[in-house]
Amino acid sequence: MIDDNNLAQSLLVNKEDFRKTMETNARFQELMMMYRCAIREIQTKLEILNDEFKTKNQRNPIDSIRTRVKSPASIFDKMQRKGFEVSIQSIVNNLNDVAGVRVVCPFISDIYAVANMLISQDDVEVMEVKDYIKNPKPNGYRSLHYVVIIPIYLSSGKEYMKVEVQIRTIAMNFWASLEHQMHYKQFGNEEMPEIVNELTVCADTIYNTDVHMQEIREEIHRLEHPECLPVE
Repeated sequence: MIDDNNLAQSLLVNKEDFRKTMETNARFQELMMMYRCAIREIQTKLEILNDEFKTKNQRNPIDSIRTRVKSPASIFDKMQRKGFEVSIQSIVNNLNDVAGVRVVCPFISDIYAVANMLISQDDVEVMEVKDYIKNPKPNGYRSLHYVVIIPIYLSSGKEYMKVEVQIRTIAMNFWASLEHQMHYKQFGNEEMPEIVNELTVCADTIYNTDVHMQEIREEIHRLEHPECLPVE
């Protein structure tokens, strides 16, 4: 268990100094271990839910799960960008996405089904929801984001940790991955309006394809099971 009285560190303003200090800082390493444990808790829940759904519906609502813990450099950059004090206590208080889980689903309906199954569990507390599918970002980015609080069980007792869960379709993930690789944001939207517009058009096309593919799947299900209710 991390002692709250000992969390605060001297303000560090140099990213390389921060990285080197945190690599040998026992309290920081313990905190990162706790985030990794929280990720495993979420991943296990999702894998169990995926298995259960497959048994009941003969298909998987989850195509893949990827996880990550932010690096010290990435933590430093975000805290400076947001104007937060660069300290261990500040990480705990201010950052919601140090631990991240990305869930990729075949269909849009699967996104909401997986999210509902996860947050319905009594030890998962929803802290924040951002639905970028119903309300996409200006550049076309779509994904469903949850920040959840989940308990982990250590030898010293129970700790509550924050994890960001992103859920999107295969097509949305494809677009987001390519958009990230291009790093167009370093130039600023106002300097590259044509790129931003083209990305938005591509995102809309991908979303419309997602919708169409889901409609096709539902029609196939109706033909195979005319006696059944609409597919979930």
